[in-house]
Amino acid sequence: MNHYKTSKRPTVLMVCLGNICRSPLAEAALRQAAEKSGVEVHVDSAGTGDWHVGNAPDKRACAVALNMGGIDIRKMRARQIEESDFFKLDYILAMDIPNLRYLQSMTPEGSLADLSLFLDYTPGAKGRSVADPYYGTSADFETCWRQVQSAAEHFIKRLKP
Repeated sequence: MNHYKTSKRPTVLMVCLGNICRSPLAEAALRQAAEKSGVEVHVDSAGTGDWHVGNAPDKRACAVALNMGGIDIRKMRARQIEESDFFKLDYILAMDIPNLRYLQSMTPEGSLADLSLFLDYTPGAKGRSVADPYYGTSADFETCWRQVQSAAEHFIKRLKP
């Protein structure tokens, strides 16, 4: 367990590039999966880039979270990952390979956070990236939601005692 943690609940950070599409959807999906399973977990999301800091999630992400998951994510705000996250968190889950590589390159010495791809928790999807819907259509956001929802359900199963 991380020496900076004050809670026994697992702590998880979802990370994508800008923290306005995939990682907020993954955060919402994981919260929902945890609640349904009765698993206590603290979950947050962040981006590796800083250009959306303080912004709400993409409107298309908000729509798919509400329509497919029944979750309102409009009050979430983008933030950038910080070095301190590596010491406060149990899991840092990247949405894609480039962001995972970036996270690995910035991991400070002494970090105890477990870094991996989020889809590594979905059977048959190890090593794959969550589809980036940013330049796509609403159908691409729906695909993204289905991917993060499935990964969230499988991740929660691994946390259950």
